[in-house]
Formats: sequence, C-alpha cells, structure tokens
Amino acid sequence: MEALTWTGSLGTILNPALAILVSLLAVAIVAQIVLGFFAPAMTLQSNPDGTLQARGGALGMAETGVKYLFLATLAVVIAYIVIPLVMPYGWAGIIGEMSKRFLPVWVSLIALFVISSVYKRKLGLYGKLFDSMVGMIGFGLVMFWVFTAFYVGFFDMIITHDYLSQVSGLKNKTPGVPVPEGTEGVIPHYLLGGDNLARDIFSRMVTGSVFVIAIAPLATIFAFMVGITLGLPAGFYGGKLDTVLSFIANLILAFPVILLFYLLVTPEIVETGIPSYMAAFLFVFPLIFFGVLLNSRYYTQPAKRNAIMIPVLGILGWLYLSVINQKGTVINFLPEWLDLFDISILVVFVSVVFVNAPTVFRIVRGLTLDLRTRDYVAAAQTRGEGAWYIMLWEILPNARGPLIVDFCLRIGYTTILLGTLGFFGLGLSSESPDWGSTINEGRKLLLIFVHPALPPAVALLSLVLGLNLLADGLREESLKD
Repeated sequence: MEALTWTGSLGTILNPALAILVSLLAVAIVAQIVLGFFAPAMTLQSNPDGTLQARGGALGMAETGVKYLFLATLAVVIAYIVIPLVMPYGWAGIIGEMSKRFLPVWVSLIALFVISSVYKRKLGLYGKLFDSMVGMIGFGLVMFWVFTAFYVGFFDMIITHDYLSQVSGLKNKTPGVPVPEGTEGVIPHYLLGGDNLARDIFSRMVTGSVFVIAIAPLATIFAFMVGITLGLPAGFYGGKLDTVLSFIANLILAFPVILLFYLLVTPEIVETGIPSYMAAFLFVFPLIFFGVLLNSRYYTQPAKRNAIMIPVLGILGWLYLSVINQKGTVINFLPEWLDLFDISILVVFVSVVFVNAPTVFRIVRGLTLDLRTRDYVAAAQTRGEGAWYIMLWEILPNARGPLIVDFCLRIGYTTILLGTLGFFGLGLSSESPDWGSTINEGRKLLLIFVHPALPPAVALLSLVLGLNLLADGLREESLKD
C-alpha cells in the first residue's frame, strides 16, 4: 500500500486555487494598510435607508477585495473538509481522511450552531454570544475539542489505532505512512505518522483531548466553588474575616504558581499524604456551597427545603467520599462496593484547585465589595432577607459577567498548566497521551523529526486560543447588558 499525501488527488484542484487566493489576499491586505495611511478621515454618512455608506476610492476597493478574498479563501478551506466526506478512501489524502474521522464532530457542531442561532434570543448571555463573530469562532474551537473528547471517551470513535499500541518499523515515520499487514486498526495508515515508540500520533493527539477536557473545566468549577464560598462573606462582612482570608490567599499567591504546582505533584509530596488531606478539605466546599445555597433559598419553606437538600447533599456527600477515598493513599476507608470511582490523577486535580482558588477568591471578594452597596442589596435587607440569601441570590447573579469571562480564561490557564506538567513528566503517567507529554516526547528529536511534536502543540494552541476568544466574546456581550 502506498503512503498518503497531504491532499491527494483533491489537491490538484484546490492547492493552486488556495495558493492564488492567499497571495491575492496578502496583496489586498498590504494595499489596504498602505492606502489607509493616506486616506482622509472617514465621516459617518448614511444612505436613505439608514445604513452607513461604504468607503469609496482605492481604499474602498481594497477593503472590498479583502472581504471577498477572505470569504473565497475560507470557502476553499471548507472544501478541503467537506468534499473528502464523499470521496473514496485515500483520494483526498491525509487531510481528507482526518476530516472523515471527525465527521461526528462536524455534525454535532453544525447542529449546535443551528439550534443555538435559532433560539439565541431565548438563551440569555449564551444566545448573545452568537452576535459576536469573535465569540462564535472561540466557541466553535472549544466545542470542537469538547465533542472530540466526548466521542473518543465514550464511544472510541475518531481514533484510528490504540494510542498505546506499537507497530514495528513505524518509529518516527512521516505522516501518511502505511502500516504493515495485520496491524491496520481502523484504517491502514498512520495519518500523522509514528512517534519515537512507533505509536500513532493522530490517535494519541485525539485521545489527549479527553485528559484535558476531563480535568481543566471540572477542576476550574471546583476552584470557583472554593473561591465563591470564601470570597462572598469576606467581601460582604469585611473586618477580621476578610483580613484573615485575604492574608491566606495572598500567602498562597505570593509563591510562584508554576513552582507551587510542581511542588504539589512531586512524588515526595504525594507520599506524605498532603494532597489527600488537601482534597478532603477543598472538595468539601461544593457541599457547603450547595447546602447554603438551597438553605438560603428555601429557608422559609422547611418541608420543601428538606425534601430538596437531603437527596442533593446525600448524593454530593457520596461523590465527595468516593473522590477523596483512593487506593494506596492515606485516605482509604470506603468498601469497594460503595466507592464509585478511582481517580488516578487526583493529585493533579487537587493542585489545579488549590492554585486557582485564591485568585478566584480575590475576584469574588472585589466584586462583592462593589456590589454590596447597590440599591437592590439595600432593598433585600429592608425585606428582612438573610446575609447568605443576599450574597448568593442578589450579589452573585449580578457578578456573573466578570466571573464567566474569568472562568473561560482560567480553563485556558489550567490547560497550559496541565500541558506544562505533562511536558516535565509530573503528575501524569509516562504513557499518558496528554498533549504536554506528547510534545515532550516529540521535542527530543525535534531537529530531526518535526511531525511528532507539532500536532499536540497545535491542538493545545487551538483550544487555548478558542477559550481566549470565547472569553473576549462573552466580555463584549456582557458589557452590553
């Protein structure tokens, strides 16, 4: 079997068209920039129908050219993804076969965007996100990897080979290399080549998304629950409580974050049991948060409050005990039939929560100091509402804009931290396909073989870029409220 090229027979048509369009687009952008220096200041003039008049002259032509050339280039790029879906195997090359592997993701993205766009006026801030081009692009990049992790993690779709299987003779082989007979897996090629242990780079990159999507958002949610539960009373009450909590937060933040993260996941610290005790302390905050949240909301309705709180806190308590109870650690007391799961990366999870919680605390505290003076807080106090009701049901909802933006950005920071940990071989197993570990394995022979390190690096870059663009879009729309 022959090796695959990047675009196959499809490239004979699309490659020249893409090269011409990119060249023309570059010329048009340069012309627009140059002409912009000599153009007079534009004044706002309206057409009879109320729309703004377009700029005329050479600069106007350049701007129009950039717009349509960009759309044409985007159409060709989409053609690289869509056309291979109806072509026989191998005819569209490596790019075409990767596009086919991601077919469930494309379908899910289209369905999500269509449904969200139709009902965006009923979806609050999330719906307004689809009025921002930057936000839509960021949301699309993030959801691409979320859907990828979902299909890989639950259905073993998209991947072409077992991410741990090694095929003799494919060590550091280039993209599109055929595999020996009898080792084909789902397809008879390594789409992105083999790594230094003859494993499929494409499958390892795709599987690595599961580790990132499983850890980063969930750990960030836990960090927010810790920060919110402590930041609200610190900002609302002030005084000695604020002084003590702020001092502890500043003490943690005074230590370099990266070094603190490295220190928490080193084997020597893990053996002392400190991460297990930290998990027992930090992971109790979701219980506290939901307990206080429900109690403050239904305090005047004891029967309804108890009917809701007992099952909710019972389930959360069971999950809490299952999370902190890990085999081989200092906390291991639950019988096997009661222990729901075993988290092998608990130390990484705890470290992410511990490092992020103080920053979230300071943000929530600062927002609370500002919002506690608002009229709606005074109105709630006049009605006789309790302090926790005011904090959780009056102040917190009005602080959601900055917190949602920070949540997206913090997931990006966490993704980078996880990649950095994997790069240095800390916290995760040596066989883990996480992007940081894969980049580290590929960079050892970077001067000789470029292909093993690039795919996970591009994947990491695209997810973090998407989170940053999503945060920008959310910030832009939240400011309009």
